[in-house]
Amino acid sequence: MDTADQQSSGMRWARWSAVLVLIGIGAAAFVLSFAALQDLAIMGGTRRGLAWLFPVIVDGTIIQATMAVIALPPKSAEHKWFSWILVGGAAVSVSSNSVHAYLTGHSWGGALLAAIPPLALLIDTHGLVLLRRAAQRDSTPADVVETAPTNTADAGVPNLAPTVTASTPAPALSPAQTFHSPPRTVAPLLPVAVPIPTGGN
Repeated sequence: MDTADQQSSGMRWARWSAVLVLIGIGAAAFVLSFAALQDLAIMGGTRRGLAWLFPVIVDGTIIQATMAVIALPPKSAEHKWFSWILVGGAAVSVSSNSVHAYLTGHSWGGALLAAIPPLALLIDTHGLVLLRRAAQRDSTPADVVETAPTNTADAGVPNLAPTVTASTPAPALSPAQTFHSPPRTVAPLLPVAVPIPTGGN
C-alpha cells in the first residue's frame, strides 16, 4: 500500500470515527433536551401522553433548519429563511431548557448548564452535515475538470473566430530530380565550296 492509499484510508477512518462520536454526543444531547422540554410541556399543562411532541417540534426544527442552511446556496432567499428558522429554534430550545432548570428549583448556574444540551445538538448536527459534504467532495474524481462555455458579449453576434481542426499533414513532396548530361563538343562550321556553273558546257 503506497502513501496515497494510507492517507486515504486514514482519512476515511478519521471521518467515520468523527461521525460516530458526533452521533453519540448528538444522541445524548437530544435525550437530555428531550426530557427537559417534555417535562416543561407537562408543567405548562400539556397532557403527559402528548408532551413528547414539544421536544420533537423544537429540536426537530433545529436539525431540519441546520441541514437546509448547509445545503442551500449561501445568498439565496431560502438560505436566509432557514437561517432565521435555525436561530429561532435554537433560541427556543436553549431558553426552554434554562427555564425548566430554573422552575425545578435550580439556580442560574443550573439554568446555564441546562442550555448546553441544545447547543451541543445544534453544533453536532452542523458537524455531521459538514462531514457529509466533505465526503461527497472527496469522492468526486479530481481529474474531471468542468469548463464553462464561453459566452460572447452579444448573443446575436456570431463567433467569427476561425475554427482550427486537426488534420493529417500531407506528405512532403520530394524535390524533382534533374539529370544532367555532359556537354557535347561541337565541331566548328567550315565553309563549303559550291561549284558555280560556267557558260561552256
